[in-house]
Amino acid sequence: MFCDRCGTDLGGTNLRGAPAFCPACGKAAGIVRPAPRMPEPSRIAGHLRTLGILWIAFSALRLFPRLLFYTFWRHSDWFLGSDFPFVGHWLGTAVGMSLVGSALGVITGWGLLERQPWARMLAIVLACFSLIQIPFGTVLGIFTLWVLLPAQSEQEYRQISRVS
Repeated sequence: MFCDRCGTDLGGTNLRGAPAFCPACGKAAGIVRPAPRMPEPSRIAGHLRTLGILWIAFSALRLFPRLLFYTFWRHSDWFLGSDFPFVGHWLGTAVGMSLVGSALGVITGWGLLERQPWARMLAIVLACFSLIQIPFGTVLGIFTLWVLLPAQSEQEYRQISRVS
């Protein structure tokens, strides 16, 4: 290897044995080192924050009206009377169960943002249930399944999840 400024022999072709600077002129020897490679973009890491925020927003928008309705329904005996049909109690129970689903959606979004190990599976299960909630639940369910369901996504999520 030779200095590209003055032509002095820097000693052999072995880059490890060659000096870093030319002994004659002091110029850097110009050893070419490979540039560090950029990390591969992770498919799941790019969408995980968005997915967590969407789950919290979607569930919160569903939670508040249902909570108001459930509160109203639970205290409706004073104006509906105690002889209200039994179907009304089933409706109150259904709304109460949907409150649980909305709360689980908020917990899922928080778990995805915190990269909790359990959040991926809970998000997949809730995404399957949200597919029937046209239009926004369907879109969120499809996006969740597209991001989290493939086997490669499972491996990537395990690598980035915070194990407690």
